[in-house]
Amino acid sequence: MNKQKLAKKIWESANKMRSKIEANEYKDYILGFIFYKYLSDNEVKKLKEQGFTQGDIEALVEDDAEIVKYVRDNVGYFIAYKDLFSTWLKMGKDFDVSNVMDALSAFNRLINPSHKEVFEGIFNTLQTGLSKLGDSSASRTKAISDLIHLIKDIPMDSRQDYDIIGFIYEYLIGMFAANAGKKAGEFYTPHEVSLLMSEIVADHLKDRTAIEIYDPTSGSGSLLLNIGRSVAKHIDNENNIKYYAQELKQNTYNLTRMNLIMRGILPDNIVTRNGDTLEEDWPYFDDADPIETYDPLYVDAVVSNPPYSQHWEPGNKETDPRYARFGLAPKSKADYAFLLHDLFHIKPDGIMTIVLPHGVLFRGGEEGEIRRNLIESNNIDAIIGLPANIFFGTGIPTIIMVLKQKRENTDVLIVDASKGFIKVGKNNKLRASDIKKIIDTVTTRADIDKFSKKVSREDIRRNGYNLNIPRYVDSSEDAERWDLYASMFGGIPLSEIAELDGFWNAFQGLKEMLFTTSAGPYAELAVENIEQTVYGYQAVQAYISNYLEAFSDFDVFLKSELITNMASLNISKEEAVLSADIFARLASIPIINRYEAYQLLHDEWAKTSVDLEIIQTEGFNAVKKVDPNMVIKKKNGKEEEVQEGWFGRVIPFELVQQTLLSAEYEALKTKEERLIEISSEYADLLNSLTEEEKDSSLTNDSSDAFVAKEVGYKLKEIYADVDTKEIKVLKDYATLSKKIDKLDFISAHDDVEWSNMDSNKDGTYGKTAVNAYIAKLQSSFEFPEDSFEAKIAKVSELLEEEKKVKAQVKADTAALHMKTKETIESLSDEQALEFLEQKWIFPLTESIKQLPKGIIQVLVDKIKTLSEKYSVTYSTVESEIRGTESILSALIDELVGNEYDMKGLSEFQALLKGE
Repeated sequence: MNKQKLAKKIWESANKMRSKIEANEYKDYILGFIFYKYLSDNEVKKLKEQGFTQGDIEALVEDDAEIVKYVRDNVGYFIAYKDLFSTWLKMGKDFDVSNVMDALSAFNRLINPSHKEVFEGIFNTLQTGLSKLGDSSASRTKAISDLIHLIKDIPMDSRQDYDIIGFIYEYLIGMFAANAGKKAGEFYTPHEVSLLMSEIVADHLKDRTAIEIYDPTSGSGSLLLNIGRSVAKHIDNENNIKYYAQELKQNTYNLTRMNLIMRGILPDNIVTRNGDTLEEDWPYFDDADPIETYDPLYVDAVVSNPPYSQHWEPGNKETDPRYARFGLAPKSKADYAFLLHDLFHIKPDGIMTIVLPHGVLFRGGEEGEIRRNLIESNNIDAIIGLPANIFFGTGIPTIIMVLKQKRENTDVLIVDASKGFIKVGKNNKLRASDIKKIIDTVTTRADIDKFSKKVSREDIRRNGYNLNIPRYVDSSEDAERWDLYASMFGGIPLSEIAELDGFWNAFQGLKEMLFTTSAGPYAELAVENIEQTVYGYQAVQAYISNYLEAFSDFDVFLKSELITNMASLNISKEEAVLSADIFARLASIPIINRYEAYQLLHDEWAKTSVDLEIIQTEGFNAVKKVDPNMVIKKKNGKEEEVQEGWFGRVIPFELVQQTLLSAEYEALKTKEERLIEISSEYADLLNSLTEEEKDSSLTNDSSDAFVAKEVGYKLKEIYADVDTKEIKVLKDYATLSKKIDKLDFISAHDDVEWSNMDSNKDGTYGKTAVNAYIAKLQSSFEFPEDSFEAKIAKVSELLEEEKKVKAQVKADTAALHMKTKETIESLSDEQALEFLEQKWIFPLTESIKQLPKGIIQVLVDKIKTLSEKYSVTYSTVESEIRGTESILSALIDELVGNEYDMKGLSEFQALLKGE
């Protein structure tokens, strides 16, 4: 199971298990146990790497001072064998909540003194919160046992340990945040915002060999880690990144430390503080040796998402070096206090990014003064307006502000990114293409119409240092305009045709082909079939050809990158390599939005990268593996995990079925399609019944489906009433008892097909044979088309066919499923590589090829809209109204009525004539 599926499974189960416990609290328990599992597994792994046997590990006890010291020196802490996570699992029914309490207490005692700041008190939240997991020791034991069994499958034995456990950890943090309402804002920055900030910082630091980064309101630590991951793509040794973090709330502070530690960051590279950032600023020092350990902390990058508009105490801080240059934020809003704190701690060549509420851009008073000083000191580099409702727990508009200590340019780049997002549940979410566009705009400081603008210091001064984004960037959609002359007399304004100049420049001569100019600044549509004209135009076809030529060897490039180099490529850097290639191919192709192409790449890369992680971790043979498909089902009132078939670890079953098992696959699809057709035929027959027939026992309570049993009963009644001439003769024959009479009767009646029955030895026919033949004749009787009887007969026929086809589909599905499993497991290397090509490369190349058609269709739709906009003029409408009035007036002349009716009609007629 890949990390995405495992994380989703753990979340779904954990959310069910938490019962009445608040999501924001429950996260502390499950994340705490995940961290304890990490520490336990990490200790065992490191000791085995140093030659410890399983027997040596089972001999780990706290009483052995020598072994405790050895483990603490080499691991950073000591966990006795009896307290290991794996031991808890082995205890089975003997496991008790007291085992956890004892283990957590022992952990605090046995930390290596040099790792005290990293580990001390890290389980305090978990220890104090265990009582909330149940009303009794037994209920708490069960809740904890369920939790540890839930997370036991998180792996810790591969090259990607830190990525897998870290991914699951952050996935759970994000999901708990999404379900924790306003409390979520206390500890979580959405991944997309975090990634955006990270890439901006990473671009600034990309040429450095050693980097220090700091988050003064670290929350879960995810923002800090994302910065580290982005920076790591540009640095040779990840151990040259040092992380500083400060967090006020104890339980959230513990999340920061856990998250950093589980990412495999060296303890020496983790420096954390639990304290009030505004009240207890660095310099950091050890209380035992304040002079020698003094560190004023100037770092390469500061990132933060502080609590918005929080109250603080500015009193007695006039001389605080963080604020002395710029001023004190007002007591009611600490936003600028956090910003100035961050700015103070970056080096002269450093960078900071901070998330703040929109109000910091335009509020006056103390904030206006600080803003003025920041502008005049040339510290504000960029402002990015984000979509509203992008953070959990608050819908207010937010911004990212980028600041530096020293800048060469004096302008401020203002970006309005508030319109680029997708709706996900209750929140808005930045897409990968939105993030990429913002990052490219900020790093290149580009001016883009309705998106970004470099604003000079002089302009900002003229606006009274107000940085409100709409003052400088108008991202609103243009209001639809209506030309008065064209509305009255027709024609298409040339000014509105000119709004499509981007297309006309790309498709030279197309405008002249589509429109003919008339008197004045107006044109007429010159063709009947717009779509056919546009797509058939030579310049448009040449454009498509040039585009396809630019991507003609794209599949070869992808195959080289992803297939040939799959074992060695750097997964974290590869998406940038692929996007750079796409952007280079698009450089000479006008009007294509390269960020649409990037989104297509990202959507496919999200799936491909998962496969690559599996292959790089487990080896190429993982492509030929299948895994049990485990699902949760209720049995006897209890939920339990059961297997429902298999799925390919890398190769999807359906892909194999469509290629190597196409005959069986198509046959099965045909039967499944027949079931859909039968369902449709049912619906047609049901709709054709009268309301009285629908309300009968033939249909269910809601009268939207037939009841098979009742249909059978009704059909028997219908057939029993069928009485043809042949049936009547047969019924007369059945009344005879003597042989001679029967033989005479048979000779006298050639209107019966006697040969359709098996005769007795004496040439007569028995009652059973006769009755069976009568039943056959009745059931084969053709009722008049559209009669009630014909419909019921058809329903019965469909019910029988459906039953048969369903049985075939079930059997064929099971057989195809197992054959697919066997096929994947027996793939040759060449076949496996072909499937990877089909899964990774074909979807991307095909979707990229479709981009020009989408662009051209946009043009077609715009032209159609223009042609329809003024096709009905006011004079036409007026003429139609007059004609209708004249017809109506003439009709009134033909009406008769009493004196009062006629007076009323006369007055109405006068109004119609305008009298």
